[in-house]
Amino acid sequence: MIVPPNFPLYMRFSRMARNIYLDYTNQVEPFGLDEAWLDVTGNAKIQGDGLSIAKEISDRIRFELGITVSIGVSYNKIFAKLGSDYKKPDAITVMSKDNFKQIVWPLPASDLLYVGRSTQRKLTSLGVHTIGELAGTSQGVLHSYFGKWGDVLYCFANGYDTSPVADFDNQPLVKSIGNSTTTPRDLTTNDDVKIILYVLADSVSRRLREQGFKARTVCISVRDNELSSFTRQYTMKQYTNITSEIAQCGIALFRKHYHWGKPIRSIGISVTDLVSDTIATQTDLFTDESRREQKERLDSTVDWLKNRFGSYCVQPAILLADTELSGFDPKKNHTIHPVGYF
Repeated sequence: MIVPPNFPLYMRFSRMARNIYLDYTNQVEPFGLDEAWLDVTGNAKIQGDGLSIAKEISDRIRFELGITVSIGVSYNKIFAKLGSDYKKPDAITVMSKDNFKQIVWPLPASDLLYVGRSTQRKLTSLGVHTIGELAGTSQGVLHSYFGKWGDVLYCFANGYDTSPVADFDNQPLVKSIGNSTTTPRDLTTNDDVKIILYVLADSVSRRLREQGFKARTVCISVRDNELSSFTRQYTMKQYTNITSEIAQCGIALFRKHYHWGKPIRSIGISVTDLVSDTIATQTDLFTDESRREQKERLDSTVDWLKNRFGSYCVQPAILLADTELSGFDPKKNHTIHPVGYF
């Protein structure tokens, strides 16, 4: 049985959970809609240690909201995140400076935050399969293979992360919607990129429509095969959640700003400047609004078909040109991490 999403209810519970977090500290840094880091160091003397605070938060969420949470307690953000994923559902895992080697190091390297498919494959080629093996690999070797990212992986695996938890400033729960992917092979032509961007834009647009938003600013992120990256964005004249408009904007951004110095390893597209899709929009003389309405109806129909028969039941012809590149479903299969951890 397929249960339709109820995004307003999801947002409501996320907001209520964060209100509970704010009873313990103002250092609450959201990581997606349903995760957040909390720094309770300043409250430890008043309300107990991290474990007792975690138990109290877990009890309150169960009693007040009727749901369960999994919590990681640690001395840094990376291990706290890892601890929250370690046991599910309804569990608390403590990863301290004394025990993290016993708990963390036997885990697969892919369990570490931001170790994606491409990084995992390269680590495997180095004979690195676990986080402990990653921690024991020379930082110089990792740097030679991954550049600065190798230094980050080394610090993450050894528990050297010192990034602070940001203060909560009452930002909206959703500021942007995006997808990115490490490609199955290096991209070498504009046509390769067009295929990937269209798949990603389709996922982003579907999320906008499901969640009742339109957006006006499109941003692309590009990383080459030597892990150098850049981002570019463009603000359109009109708010939209039309798949073709978002895809075409992303493709135009790429063609304008990338000049093929190196093949591309990963690419992403996101939208910001969100508004409700019920907001009145300003029309102009140079836009065919009837054509845009047709596109909106077509997208809604395709969404219904994909929800019922799967994401591959209807595809534009361009995606059939290279099924190796287009054969992934970012909406269903990919874990989406918010941009801006660092």
